[in-house]
Amino acid sequence: MLVRLIYASRARSPISHEMVESILTSARKHNPQQGITGVLCYSDTIFVQVLEGGRDQVNQMYGQLQHDERHHDLVLLGYESIDERQYSSWTMGKIRLDKINRSLLLKYSVCGELNPYLVSNCATVALLNELASTAAFTQRD
Repeated sequence: MLVRLIYASRARSPISHEMVESILTSARKHNPQQGITGVLCYSDTIFVQVLEGGRDQVNQMYGQLQHDERHHDLVLLGYESIDERQYSSWTMGKIRLDKINRSLLLKYSVCGELNPYLVSNCATVALLNELASTAAFTQRD
């Protein structure tokens, strides 16, 4: 059974290029053997990640993420069974949210920046869906 899990978290320290590359390198190394795909969205202080794959594998990954010292305040935004992956092309895609058109962020929030702690889960998911449909995510596998 395929599932999609979406969560948000706060970084313990400002998110740097090196931190993101470390996360992506690890994900791109380990995710293919686990059958996990997804995307990592981030700002200076907040992560939003989508994980897709088998239920057991995604649940195990989320359990590991809950103990990752780089972030805290994990909030589960969505968890559902799916018939097909939305992010099947990415072992782990990425997007830095402060680099996208601010009007797109304003469409889903009051302040023009991603803060899943201040908007509904549906708004965060809708933003991710729109970013996916416009091919805003990048990858380097």
